[in-house]
Amino acid sequence: MKQTTIKKAIGCSGIGLHSGKVVKLTLSPAQEDTGIVFHIHGDHGVKVVAPEPDSVIATGLATTLGLDGASVATVEHLLAALTGLQIDNVRIDIEGGEVPIMDGSAASFVFMLRDAGIARQTRNRVVQRIKKTINFERDGKHIKASPHAGLRIDYTIDFDHPLIGRQTMSMEITPESFAQEIAKARTFGFLREVEYLHKNGLALGGSLDNAIVLDEYTVLNEDGLRFDDEFVRHKILDFIGDMAMLGTPLQGHFEIFASGHALNNQFLRTVNDNASIYLETVELTAFHPESAPAQAHAGHPVATA
Repeated sequence: MKQTTIKKAIGCSGIGLHSGKVVKLTLSPAQEDTGIVFHIHGDHGVKVVAPEPDSVIATGLATTLGLDGASVATVEHLLAALTGLQIDNVRIDIEGGEVPIMDGSAASFVFMLRDAGIARQTRNRVVQRIKKTINFERDGKHIKASPHAGLRIDYTIDFDHPLIGRQTMSMEITPESFAQEIAKARTFGFLREVEYLHKNGLALGGSLDNAIVLDEYTVLNEDGLRFDDEFVRHKILDFIGDMAMLGTPLQGHFEIFASGHALNNQFLRTVNDNASIYLETVELTAFHPESAPAQAHAGHPVATA
C-alpha cells in the first residue's frame, strides 16, 4: 500500500469553536514521508508543528496542539478525516488559531479532501501497530488495545440522559466505513453546560449549527439526530482524531469505555513513551489490511525494527 496526499490545495473559512471568530484553513499536497504538518500563522509569524502526543497542550472541549507559544485548537475532527480516508502527507495552514468547527462533525473535511482528490505516491505506507495488549484505566474509564492488522474500534458510552444512556458500536475503520458511518456524527453537549461556558467566555462559537444540544429530556436541534446512536459514533470520531496525534497511523483493536480527549491523550503518551514494548513499525506492501476482508491473507506486511 502506497502513501497518499491530496492532488491540489483546497481551503475554507468558518467559525472557531473557542473564539467564535472566523478562522481560515488551507490544505495542500505534501511530499512523501512528510506526514501531517500544521503551519500556524499568527503575530509570531509562522510556526510549524507536527502532531505528537507531547505536543497536546489542552484537552478541554477539544484537543489543542501547541509549540513555542503557537497553538491550534479543535484539531481532532480534521485529523480524524485524514486518518479515516488514509491520507498520509498534508500541509495544513491555520489562520486564527483554530480549525473551523464547521457543522461539528468531520463531514465537511471529508468532502473537501475528496474534492481535492487523493493522489497515490511511490513509497510504501508505514504504520505503528500495537504489538502487545495494554489495559489503560483511569477513574472507571478505560482503553484496551490489542494487536490487529487494521483499525478496529469497539466503543461504549454511558450517559445519565434518557436519549443517550448506554450505547455501543463496533466497526473496522476503512475509508468507506469512516465516510459513511462516522464522519457525519456531530459533537454534542448539554444546554446547562453550554450556557455556563458562554457566560464564562468559553466555547463562544458553539451553537445549534455545529453541535447537538440536549436539555434534560430532548434534542433541541430542529433537524434532530442523524443517527439514533450519533453520540457513540462521534466519540469514535474523536478517538480516531486523538490517536492521529501519534504522528504515524496507528493500528490495533481498541476497546474503549467512556473515554474523552484527556484520557485518549494520556493513553497515547503511555503507549508512545513505552513504544519498544507496545508498538512495532510496519511497512505495508501490496496487501491492504485496513480494507481487505478479514479472511484474506494475500501479500505480506513487512515488520521493521
